[in-house]
Amino acid sequence: MASAETLYSPQVLALATSLAAYPLRPEHNLRTVARSRSCGSQIELGLAVDEQGQIHSLGIKAQACAIGQAAAAIFIAAATGCNKTDIGIAMTSIEHWLSAEGDLPDWPSLQTIASARDYTGRHGAILLSWQAANELLSTRD
Repeated sequence: MASAETLYSPQVLALATSLAAYPLRPEHNLRTVARSRSCGSQIELGLAVDEQGQIHSLGIKAQACAIGQAAAAIFIAAATGCNKTDIGIAMTSIEHWLSAEGDLPDWPSLQTIASARDYTGRHGAILLSWQAANELLSTRD
């Protein structure tokens, strides 16, 4: 199991604090609140999408552990341009990786929180942003 120093590295903490750059705005007309049953972490995610269903703007409000906040920052930094299919594939890949059934998914910067895989209590917080986005994009069908 990873140590606390590895889990809460300076890179993870920097990602967690970077969420302030992504406030919720009025143009984020697709919104949801997602909560992890395993740890109580919660995010409110807002999206704006184009006519093709691609994300073009995001905002977030997080009440989560540092790992949950870092995962949200990792999600938000790379989600622009993604559509429902992209988010669904990434979410499933992350779920498989967290359950040790797959390799680290190809999502930028995800390796920064790789040590959190050893902490099953953090898995729910890691997945929140992808689950919330998947839910929001599914409502557009």
